[in-house]
Amino acid sequence: MSGTSAALTPPADAIAPVRHPDAPAPGSLIGAHYGHCFGCGGEQPHGLHLAARAGDGVNVTAEFTVRPAHQGAPGLAHGGLLATALDETLGSLNWLIQTIAVTGRLETDYVRPVPVDTVLHLSAEITAIAGRKIYSTATGRIGGPDGPVAVRADALFIEVKVDHFIENGREEEIQAAMSDPDQIRRARAFEVNP
Repeated sequence: MSGTSAALTPPADAIAPVRHPDAPAPGSLIGAHYGHCFGCGGEQPHGLHLAARAGDGVNVTAEFTVRPAHQGAPGLAHGGLLATALDETLGSLNWLIQTIAVTGRLETDYVRPVPVDTVLHLSAEITAIAGRKIYSTATGRIGGPDGPVAVRADALFIEVKVDHFIENGREEEIQAAMSDPDQIRRARAFEVNP
């Protein structure tokens, strides 16, 4: 990415990311971490409904279709929405290293417009880890996984404890998530915040 800030450049002592043994199998859908998440949740009528698929290393792919509700200018995707798609894809990487993390910084380059009804093909990978900092990069292409680049981003995620969500989230949603009888859904609601 051109013009990446120093905050997104891994330090010299950063280490290469390692896929966790319990990470989703390569090729499998990662699934929504929370049904009401605007990026990946199925319970958001105008959400992105982005579904990420685990790659073989510390990388993922995802797709989402730009709908009329996602417009900024007439017939074109809103830039903030495209940043959200990149952020959601980047956040799903944390499943591969089994780390609870939040976005600390996201820098986005908009290369070309993305029309309504376009499928945006996203790919992302973790590039380095330094302590609690996770460095990653993503690209969004139109016309296919090898099509022209429309958007790209570099990001810094920060590892946090589950208390981050419990102490800062709205009580009503926290209690609802914690009361979910489905143990897996209950745990996943707090595992990753893209």
